[in-house]
Amino acid sequence: MSGVHIIALISALATLTVIVELSRRRQLREKYAVVWLGVCVVVAVIAIAPGLFNHAAHAMGVISPPDLLTVLAALFLLVVCVYLSWELGRMEDKTRLLAEEVALLRNGIEELRPPDGALANDASGPSDDSEPGS
Repeated sequence: MSGVHIIALISALATLTVIVELSRRRQLREKYAVVWLGVCVVVAVIAIAPGLFNHAAHAMGVISPPDLLTVLAALFLLVVCVYLSWELGRMEDKTRLLAEEVALLRNGIEELRPPDGALANDASGPSDDSEPGS
């Protein structure tokens, strides 16, 4: 195992630890934690058994395994970017819908609220000008 493989293995284990801790503290949602844990496992396997990845690369017709690794990493990051853009669009739609609902609720409250003058007259009680029974 070369120095690069040891660094990759240590990085995978450190990332695994961070992902588990973030999940434990509920700062990382489970659906994202599963993806990153999968990435950590793949990196650790490649670091421990680089011959396995080399064999797979050669079986696919790739002459240089690091090229395959670079292409796979770029594709993975592209998929992550597209997914996060999709999630962002969904959250923007939800935020807009919630803002509209809040505006409608505030408008409904304002319509139900009595005018300022009516509230002040009710608080002072009955006036002395009117006589009971008249």
